[in-house]
Amino acid sequence: MTQAQPARREVAQETTWDLTPLFKNETAFNEALRRLQELTADFTKMYRGQLTAVPVILDALGDYTTLQELADRIMHYGFLPQAADTGDPQANARNRKVQALLASTDAKLQFFQTELQAQPLAVLDGVAATSEDNAAFIRHVKLAKKQALPLPAEEVLAALAPALDAPSQMRSQAIFADMDFGSFTVAGKTYPLSFVRYEEEYQKHPNTAVRRAAYHQFCNVLAKYQNTIAAGYYNQVAKEKTIATMRGYDSVVDYLLADQEVSRDMFDRQIDGLMAGLAPVMRRYVTHIKQLWGLDHIGYTDLQVDLDPSYAPQVTLAQAPQAIKDAVAPLGKDYQGLIMRAFFARWVDFPANRGKESGAFASGAYGVHPYILMSWSNTLPALYTLVHELGHAGHFSLAEQHHSILAVFPSTYIVEAPSTFHELLLTHSLINKAAGDLRLQRFALSRLLSDTYFHNCVTHLLEAAFQREVYTLIDRGETFDAATLNQLKKGLLKQFWGDAVDLDDGMPELTWMRQSHYYMGLYSYTYSASMVVSTAAYLKVRAEGQPAIAHWLQFLALGDTKPPLEAAKVAGVDISTDQPLKAMIAFLDDTEKQIEQLSANL
Repeated sequence: MTQAQPARREVAQETTWDLTPLFKNETAFNEALRRLQELTADFTKMYRGQLTAVPVILDALGDYTTLQELADRIMHYGFLPQAADTGDPQANARNRKVQALLASTDAKLQFFQTELQAQPLAVLDGVAATSEDNAAFIRHVKLAKKQALPLPAEEVLAALAPALDAPSQMRSQAIFADMDFGSFTVAGKTYPLSFVRYEEEYQKHPNTAVRRAAYHQFCNVLAKYQNTIAAGYYNQVAKEKTIATMRGYDSVVDYLLADQEVSRDMFDRQIDGLMAGLAPVMRRYVTHIKQLWGLDHIGYTDLQVDLDPSYAPQVTLAQAPQAIKDAVAPLGKDYQGLIMRAFFARWVDFPANRGKESGAFASGAYGVHPYILMSWSNTLPALYTLVHELGHAGHFSLAEQHHSILAVFPSTYIVEAPSTFHELLLTHSLINKAAGDLRLQRFALSRLLSDTYFHNCVTHLLEAAFQREVYTLIDRGETFDAATLNQLKKGLLKQFWGDAVDLDDGMPELTWMRQSHYYMGLYSYTYSASMVVSTAAYLKVRAEGQPAIAHWLQFLALGDTKPPLEAAKVAGVDISTDQPLKAMIAFLDDTEKQIEQLSANL
């Protein structure tokens, strides 16, 4: 029997993240909780009813910045341990305590936004004129004014945040703490299974019998919980619809897009363009894999297998730093040094322990450093996950060097561009190392389709198309259950994959249960939207060299000082039209054809 996942207490500490830069110990953390409450009370006493003149507002912004930095540290100290071990009662209790406190302080501070929104434009423009960061903050004040509710209503919504966010927490607890995926047996050998292990290991397993057996066992366990998860998801979208209506929006989509500062047309263009243009490319690619592997069919669990499994390199955690260092070298020694800090300063949590959330994320703790969660698996896909999250880390770090917490986090429409740009750099590095080796060249090119673009422009695209269908139901005043969600998901999978994939081999319709992005507003589609930006920028770097690199580094340092369309232009990309999207699809079409040609030459 293969080894089961270790408990959190059994993993090597040096492979976990170091949270002491946030707070040295629980005593310091508890003192910060007290301090936040005290500063919130002082801020309210000093500024409530006084925000009518530019000098006073500027003083308030300085104090508000201090509050936000402290709250950010507290928030990270609450949720990071819980994400690393959802079954830890102490971590869960701490996170609930933090959520309750932050909801309370947010409610008390709500007057700040409301009073600013009530000021004449001349006053707001006067504040904006004092600094780039203040201008970014005031830009959002003006945007929020269009959908603002009376102060008492805003205070209630802020105070209810933990309850309103409960569906996401319930899903995490159900999947990572409660679901027991057991084990499965193939050819007399027993394999332990978990949610994370399936996603990180078995769905890419080189043994087809193991891969498919794991998939069926995985789906069978998910199916037992589908009605519960569907009920929680319905509560999530019903909440969003209620708030959207309260704020004057006819559509949930328009409400959720408002803060991203992009139009509904851009949202629809992204989904429709890829469903029509990328689908034929990916169908050709998986059909090519079927031929190379000699498979009787391509099932849903076969979609991300290595094109050449006997050539797939193992990458140990000890080898990862050098591979990352080589990949980001084109961005210069200063940037390279910034990224390499992640390894010796323990920014990353690597262990695949029981209870850990699946997938990966990076979160920027302002004034400290970014933190990254992933589950390392000694595979090239794990290296791609790491380089992706380090792209976020580099972005957060550069933005923080130039901006206060008021202007550091950009629109989610472009936030995945730095991470996916990193992935393109890694593939570029692999291809350069493969000079003269056709097999390695083919393998490196295949990573673009089976890792970078599959994850960001197929998996997340289909999530986005699914979300659009769900929100359309809700906007029409309809409801849904697990059966409805299964029908929607399978229909979209069929639309994308056509006859190239056997969608009756298992239960691919349950894929909607696997994603946490549905609880994060309209986030899924931004992966592919960001990839349009990163692909265009990468192609510019290949064509122009240093000037394009300089523009990219300027883009990373922008923070939230420009809306997404203007920010992308700094990187040399015009996303006001569909031309960059079409160029990305053409790039992928050419990549797939190169892979098939290399196969023919081999």
